[in-house]
Amino acid sequence: MKTLNKNLIYLLAFTLFAVSCSKYEDGPVVSLIPKKDRITNYWKVEKAYEDGNDVTSSYEQYELELRNDNSATLQARYSGNAGTIIFETDGTWEFQNGKSDLKLDYENDEADETYIILRLTQEELWLLSKGDDVELRLEPK
Repeated sequence: MKTLNKNLIYLLAFTLFAVSCSKYEDGPVVSLIPKKDRITNYWKVEKAYEDGNDVTSSYEQYELELRNDNSATLQARYSGNAGTIIFETDGTWEFQNGKSDLKLDYENDEADETYIILRLTQEELWLLSKGDDVELRLEPK
Protein backbone atom coordinates (compact mmCIF):
# COMPACT_ATOMS: atom_id res chain seq x y z
CA MET A 1 0.00 0.00 0.00
CA LYS A 2 2.88 2.37 0.81
CA THR A 3 4.39 1.69 -2.62
CA LEU A 4 1.07 2.56 -4.29
CA ASN A 5 0.83 5.83 -2.35
CA LYS A 6 4.45 6.69 -3.15
CA ASN A 7 3.92 6.00 -6.88
CA LEU A 8 0.73 8.05 -6.84
CA ILE A 9 2.59 10.99 -5.28
CA TYR A 10 5.35 10.73 -7.91
CA LEU A 11 2.77 10.63 -10.70
CA LEU A 12 0.95 13.65 -9.28
CA ALA A 13 4.21 15.59 -8.89
CA PHE A 14 5.26 14.76 -12.46
CA THR A 15 1.86 15.80 -13.82
CA LEU A 16 1.98 19.15 -12.00
CA PHE A 17 5.55 19.71 -13.19
CA ALA A 18 4.67 18.88 -16.80
CA VAL A 19 1.62 21.16 -16.85
CA SER A 20 3.54 24.06 -15.35
CA CYS A 21 6.37 23.60 -17.88
CA SER A 22 4.23 24.23 -20.95
CA LYS A 23 6.02 27.07 -22.72
CA TYR A 24 3.32 27.86 -25.26
CA GLU A 25 -0.28 28.89 -24.67
CA ASP A 26 -1.69 26.21 -26.97
CA GLY A 27 0.90 23.52 -26.22
CA PRO A 28 2.20 20.99 -26.39
CA VAL A 29 2.46 20.40 -22.65
CA VAL A 30 5.50 18.13 -22.98
CA SER A 31 7.74 17.30 -25.92
CA LEU A 32 10.94 15.29 -26.05
CA ILE A 33 11.89 16.97 -29.34
CA PRO A 34 13.91 20.19 -28.85
CA LYS A 35 12.20 23.44 -29.87
CA LYS A 36 14.82 24.16 -32.54
CA ASP A 37 14.17 20.79 -34.16
CA ARG A 38 10.41 21.40 -34.11
CA ILE A 39 10.58 24.89 -35.61
CA THR A 40 13.02 24.14 -38.44
CA ASN A 41 10.82 23.23 -41.36
CA TYR A 42 9.32 24.50 -44.61
CA TRP A 43 6.03 26.06 -43.47
CA LYS A 44 2.95 27.29 -45.31
CA VAL A 45 0.01 29.23 -43.92
CA GLU A 46 -2.94 26.97 -43.21
CA LYS A 47 -5.12 29.58 -41.44
CA ALA A 48 -4.80 33.28 -40.68
CA TYR A 49 -6.89 35.47 -38.39
CA GLU A 50 -6.91 39.22 -37.85
CA ASP A 51 -8.89 40.62 -34.96
CA GLY A 52 -10.68 37.24 -34.81
CA ASN A 53 -11.71 37.34 -38.49
CA ASP A 54 -10.58 34.67 -40.96
CA VAL A 55 -8.18 36.33 -43.43
CA THR A 56 -6.54 33.14 -44.72
CA SER A 57 -6.97 34.16 -48.37
CA SER A 58 -4.62 37.12 -47.77
CA TYR A 59 -1.85 34.82 -46.51
CA GLU A 60 -2.20 31.61 -48.55
CA GLN A 61 0.61 32.61 -50.91
CA TYR A 62 3.23 32.84 -48.10
CA GLU A 63 5.81 30.14 -47.44
CA LEU A 64 8.42 30.30 -44.71
CA GLU A 65 11.54 28.17 -44.49
CA LEU A 66 13.32 28.09 -41.13
CA ARG A 67 16.62 26.22 -41.29
CA ASN A 68 18.70 24.63 -38.54
CA ASP A 69 21.52 27.18 -39.03
CA ASN A 70 19.05 29.97 -38.05
CA SER A 71 18.72 31.20 -41.63
CA ALA A 72 15.27 31.87 -43.04
CA THR A 73 13.59 32.50 -46.38
CA LEU A 74 10.19 34.11 -46.84
CA GLN A 75 8.51 33.67 -50.20
CA ALA A 76 5.18 34.87 -51.55
CA ARG A 77 3.65 34.20 -54.97
CA TYR A 78 1.11 36.65 -56.34
CA SER A 79 -0.81 35.75 -59.48
CA GLY A 80 -2.61 38.26 -61.63
CA ASN A 81 -3.32 39.28 -65.21
CA ALA A 82 0.37 40.03 -65.77
CA GLY A 83 1.45 36.58 -64.60
CA THR A 84 3.03 35.43 -61.36
CA ILE A 85 5.17 37.74 -59.26
CA ILE A 86 7.46 36.13 -56.70
CA PHE A 87 8.56 38.06 -53.63
CA GLU A 88 11.46 36.46 -51.77
CA THR A 89 13.74 37.66 -49.01
CA ASP A 90 16.41 35.88 -47.00
CA GLY A 91 17.30 36.52 -43.42
CA THR A 92 17.67 34.98 -40.00
CA TRP A 93 15.46 33.71 -37.22
CA GLU A 94 16.02 33.43 -33.49
CA PHE A 95 14.15 32.58 -30.34
CA GLN A 96 13.71 35.41 -27.85
CA ASN A 97 12.13 35.86 -24.44
CA GLY A 98 13.06 32.39 -23.18
CA LYS A 99 12.04 30.78 -26.50
CA SER A 100 8.50 32.18 -26.18
CA ASP A 101 8.99 34.55 -29.12
CA LEU A 102 10.26 34.12 -32.68
CA LYS A 103 12.11 37.04 -34.27
CA LEU A 104 12.42 37.10 -38.07
CA ASP A 105 14.99 39.55 -39.47
CA TYR A 106 15.11 39.77 -43.27
CA GLU A 107 17.18 41.62 -45.84
CA ASN A 108 13.92 43.34 -46.77
CA ASP A 109 13.22 45.14 -43.50
CA GLU A 110 9.53 45.52 -44.34
CA ALA A 111 9.13 41.76 -43.77
CA ASP A 112 10.77 41.83 -40.30
CA GLU A 113 8.49 40.72 -37.47
CA THR A 114 8.51 39.31 -33.96
CA TYR A 115 5.86 36.76 -33.06
CA ILE A 116 4.63 35.18 -29.85
CA ILE A 117 4.70 31.40 -30.31
CA LEU A 118 1.30 30.01 -29.36
CA ARG A 119 1.88 26.40 -30.41
CA LEU A 120 4.96 24.54 -31.62
CA THR A 121 4.93 20.91 -32.73
CA GLN A 122 6.52 19.24 -35.74
CA GLU A 123 3.18 19.57 -37.56
CA GLU A 124 1.96 22.97 -36.30
CA LEU A 125 3.43 26.41 -35.74
CA TRP A 126 0.97 29.00 -34.43
CA LEU A 127 2.22 32.58 -34.26
CA LEU A 128 0.71 35.83 -32.98
CA SER A 129 2.24 38.99 -34.40
CA LYS A 130 3.50 41.41 -31.76
CA GLY A 131 2.98 44.32 -34.15
CA ASP A 132 -0.74 43.78 -34.72
CA ASP A 133 -3.45 41.24 -33.98
CA VAL A 134 -2.60 38.71 -36.73
CA GLU A 135 -2.50 35.03 -35.84
CA LEU A 136 -0.89 32.67 -38.34
CA ARG A 137 -1.35 28.91 -38.15
CA LEU A 138 1.29 27.19 -40.24
CA GLU A 139 1.77 23.59 -41.27
CA PRO A 140 4.62 21.83 -43.08
CA LYS A 141 4.58 22.24 -46.84
